[in-house]
Amino acid sequence: MKAFLIYGKLDGSLKEVPENTLAAEEVKIRVSYVGICGSDLHYYFDGANGAFVVEEPLIPGHELSGVIVEDPSGEFKPGTNVTLHPATYGVSEKGIEDRPHLWPKGAYLGSASTHPHTQGGMADYIVAKKSMVRVLPESLSLELAALAEPLGVAIHAINVADGVSGKKILVSGSGPIGLCVVAAAKILGATSITATDILSSALKRAEALGATASLQIGKDQLPENAFDVVFECSAAPVALSSAFNSVRRAGVVVQVGMLGAGPQPIAIAPLISKEIQLRGTFRFNDEINDAVTMLAENEWIKSIITHVIPLSDAVSAFNIAKDSEKSGKVLVQIN
Repeated sequence: MKAFLIYGKLDGSLKEVPENTLAAEEVKIRVSYVGICGSDLHYYFDGANGAFVVEEPLIPGHELSGVIVEDPSGEFKPGTNVTLHPATYGVSEKGIEDRPHLWPKGAYLGSASTHPHTQGGMADYIVAKKSMVRVLPESLSLELAALAEPLGVAIHAINVADGVSGKKILVSGSGPIGLCVVAAAKILGATSITATDILSSALKRAEALGATASLQIGKDQLPENAFDVVFECSAAPVALSSAFNSVRRAGVVVQVGMLGAGPQPIAIAPLISKEIQLRGTFRFNDEINDAVTMLAENEWIKSIITHVIPLSDAVSAFNIAKDSEKSGKVLVQIN
């Protein structure tokens, strides 16, 4: 089968690779679409995602949709449209028994965090555990279903914030995850949604998805003490400092974007004087189930997708996905 392999920094190409054989409790899926995530971009352009370095050929991709080809158990019929929960959970720890996404020693599709690396979905076929399979409603297209994973991330962030219904929120950074937060917050009843970004094109995408106001960083002034909840999606330390100023007293800031490892230059005085709650959010637990339902009922979320590029031109897809001026979510079409 054909697969896109990353060997290191700016070193990726389409290759023929052997298909994996099915083990017990696994299914074979013909992949239809794969979304390019920020971690995929880091693996290709930097050869590493934070501390996770590409040390062997890596097939990227954890945002995917496809069609069941084979299930030896007979549980899933061939031709069933599905997406995958990308996580394989590790070892439970006291206090987080109900949050398996935080358990240590887990794995995630398309990740160099494990050795051997956990291969992803940017290939003709993928073999996955049955527990990862999520069957799609008939009304949900395979293209739109590729957004289930990033939308699940957004819904989990909103759950970490204790919801957004009736609240004024700020979404800091209008890249693909920020756009998913905007869309989910609109559906879940936020009173107002203000989006920020350094790029006017990104703000236009946020407005199209339901942002009630937008502010361009470097041009517009961010209001102080104006929001009940701030979702910081840009992963820029200065944006987190701004979030502390923009959230109301005793408000909540949810850090969604993955900040770089090591010390960060963040002004935390307002965190103390305003009794702000700073909450981290990591991937999701089972919110991908809610994302599938939300996508099936709200086809307009599809506007997050700005480009669909064939697997044969995967390098171009990565280059376009890196250009936030031009792109929102970029999908690679496999089959």
